[in-house]
Amino acid sequence: MDWIYKSGDPLWETLVGSFLIFIVVIVFTRIIGLRSFAKFTAYDFAFTVAIGSIISSTLTSKTSIVYGSVAIGSLLLLTWIFSFLQRKIPALSSAISNKPLLLMKGNEILEDNLAHGRIERTQLIAKLREANVLNFDQVFAVVLESTGDISVLHKSSADSDERLNEKLLDGVREKP
Repeated sequence: MDWIYKSGDPLWETLVGSFLIFIVVIVFTRIIGLRSFAKFTAYDFAFTVAIGSIISSTLTSKTSIVYGSVAIGSLLLLTWIFSFLQRKIPALSSAISNKPLLLMKGNEILEDNLAHGRIERTQLIAKLREANVLNFDQVFAVVLESTGDISVLHKSSADSDERLNEKLLDGVREKP
C-alpha cells in the first residue's frame, strides 16, 4: 500500500498548509481586489497560471507556507502596480491589453476580422443564437472583447426602431 500512502507523507502538513494558503489568497485578494484574478489580458492570464503554480508547489513540495505567501503577495502587488500604471500610461495599456475587435457591423459579417480574431463563422453564428438573434437585421454589432468573450449588441426585433448608442463601441477596432 506504499503506492497509495506512505507513512512518512506529510498529510497533516498538507491539510494545514492548504487551509493557510487558502486564507492567504482570500486576504490578499480582499486587499488587492477581484481584478487580480480576472482574465482581462494575456498578462492577467499568465498571472492566474503563476498563482496556481505557486499554490500547487507550496502544497505539494517542501516550499514553505511563508515562501508561497510572499510569492503570491508579490504577484498580487505587481498586478496592482500594473493596473495603476495602465490607467496612467495609455501606451502600457495598449502593450498589455488587446483592444476589442468588431466582428459584425450591422448585418455584415467582417470576414477579415473573424480571421484576425481566429473566430470561426460557426462560432459567431452560435453567439448570435445564444443572444436570441432571429435575423441578421437585428444586429447592431458583434464585438470580440479583450477578454476573448463575444458580445452581441442587437435589437429586440428586426423592425424595431431601437438605436445603438455609439459610445458602446468606443475603443473597438473596426480594422485588425
